[in-house]
Amino acid sequence: MTLFVAASQLIFSQSTDTIREKTILPIHIYKKDFKEILPAQVLSGEQLERLNSQSVADALRYFSGVQIKDYGGMGGLKTVNIRSMGSQHVGVFYDGVQLGNVQNGIVDLGKFSLDDLESVSLYNGQKSDIFQPARDFGSSGSIYLQPKTPVFKGNQKTNLNVKLKLGSISLFNPSFRLEQKVSDKVSAAFSSEFVQSDGMYKYKYQKKNSDGSIANDTIARRYDSYIRAKRFETSLNGIINDGSWSVRGYGYISDRGIPTAVVRNDFGPKGQQMLDENYFVQASFRKKLFPKFETQVKAKFAYDYTRFLDTVNVGTTALPIDNSYVQRELYLSTSNMYSINKNWDVSASFDFQYNNLDASLRDFSYPVRYTSMLAFATTYQWNRFKFLGSVLGTFVHENVKMNAKSPDKTEWTPSAFLSYQPFASKELTVRAFYKRVFRMPTFNDLYYTMIGNTMLKPEYTSQYDIGFTYQKLYDHRIFKGIYVKVDGYYNEVEDKIVAVPTTNLFRWMMTNLGDVKIIGADINVQAEFDINTIKLKPLVSYTYQRAGDYTDKKESYYGDQIPYVPWHAVTFTMMADYRDWSFNYSFMYTGERYDAQLNNIRANYLQPWYTHDVSIQKKFNWHSHQIKAGFEVNNLLNQYYDVVRNYPMPGRNFKLIVSFTL
Repeated sequence: MTLFVAASQLIFSQSTDTIREKTILPIHIYKKDFKEILPAQVLSGEQLERLNSQSVADALRYFSGVQIKDYGGMGGLKTVNIRSMGSQHVGVFYDGVQLGNVQNGIVDLGKFSLDDLESVSLYNGQKSDIFQPARDFGSSGSIYLQPKTPVFKGNQKTNLNVKLKLGSISLFNPSFRLEQKVSDKVSAAFSSEFVQSDGMYKYKYQKKNSDGSIANDTIARRYDSYIRAKRFETSLNGIINDGSWSVRGYGYISDRGIPTAVVRNDFGPKGQQMLDENYFVQASFRKKLFPKFETQVKAKFAYDYTRFLDTVNVGTTALPIDNSYVQRELYLSTSNMYSINKNWDVSASFDFQYNNLDASLRDFSYPVRYTSMLAFATTYQWNRFKFLGSVLGTFVHENVKMNAKSPDKTEWTPSAFLSYQPFASKELTVRAFYKRVFRMPTFNDLYYTMIGNTMLKPEYTSQYDIGFTYQKLYDHRIFKGIYVKVDGYYNEVEDKIVAVPTTNLFRWMMTNLGDVKIIGADINVQAEFDINTIKLKPLVSYTYQRAGDYTDKKESYYGDQIPYVPWHAVTFTMMADYRDWSFNYSFMYTGERYDAQLNNIRANYLQPWYTHDVSIQKKFNWHSHQIKAGFEVNNLLNQYYDVVRNYPMPGRNFKLIVSFTL
């Protein structure tokens, strides 16, 4: 059927239905009544503009169960960890195709701007859609970045949006997006962005004695986090009878300073530098061939170049470093779904992926990996009971030009998802899932010169989750609705890949050692109030995690909390709207943690940190055009804190945003 989508956002950003297909002209959604089981955490539309977020990593901080590692400033690396299972277990998908990094398995979310995104969604386990590529079944948690699709009003054929961000730390960030209606069924879009910051900001540095007392306390300046980056993206979207297609090209070129740890009262610039060039082209096609049969095909080619330099502060014991890496990826996928009846669907998906890595390292192996993935899935609905089951087969073969290669691997991993609505009103839904996943060791794990270990086993995760969702809309003068989502979970990570020293302390090796067990709970509560002409939308997210290292009972750290995982984390956001004015307040609290040292002792203890962020926006109409002006203050109380020890974050900083829509 076809649904008309109102311009305003629904109150509840967590999705309870899966959008099957979005057309371009006009604003319509082609949608099958799909049986969504696991609700996602979603930020979309104006929510993304109002959350004081520069990149995708900043936006993800508002989700429960997420830890962001941020090494400071605009140029610092930003990675995400879902429910403490490790960043390599997080699948990041851009326009439905996964972003890869076979070198180290980590996607730097600081590279992706929010300006061109329609929504950011987070799924624990996996998306409840069985009509998806096989690779989508292979992550412990998934983040979906959905780019904007052109929408045209009336007879308009061109949309143009120009935006400028100016801020503290010498931020200069212009961007534009151009959309063109080619025909009634085809549209094109092109966008570009430039980001520049000198990365210099003040921070507070404290050095403590072993008993916790302060030995040194000073205000210093951060020098190492400059960035100059260019992003450009183009897309072509079209609809056909009972189907759609799209082609997308993406490029990102950056020159970034690498913020290093502040130790031994050394506050000066270190001179480390990272040069990146990332390009990909991807395409997708989907069509309903018969009333009960639908198919889709996806393809992608990616090229990633990275150069790391450390040639400035080379001392008597350090040698200059100038290393280059080139990754290439070719990806093909076909997915097919058959509806046995209105309550029962089955699907089969097959993916093939080719990866290689070149590096300017001595005695490098130059590895090539061939990965095939085969997934079978089914979903069934009986009255108020819903079930989704899947099994994923992964087959990996590698070749190297020199040295030994990793053995071939074959793995089958299952998953099962259940939901039940105990009452006819459908306001309350209880659910549970089990999923087992493995991740292949990265090329760095296997082949990095003098460190890699080709005999590494895959790293496994087992997830158990039980929870409920309650949502209700009210026809009340003030109180309009409430949404509550609660989950309790147990995760286990087996054969965790870690680096350990050998007999020579200057040489380390990758090995399977870790056994991590995680018990946690996520709570999300949203509400909406309408007081006269003021709309209020509060949101509270809370996360509890007990993540212990149970590798070796003989070790003193057995059962201790793993590094950088807080026991408690809270986010509170209040959005307020009054006519053409918008106001947003955000509070984030991350509780006590321990740093990268293994033992939970006083010397490794990290204090809780919190931030207050506020922003205000005003819309202006000039003829038929719209102008938005916004002002943000981040870290309002100027708190000095580290997300990662010795990598200081910025204090109070400001941002002015002006956008013009033609």
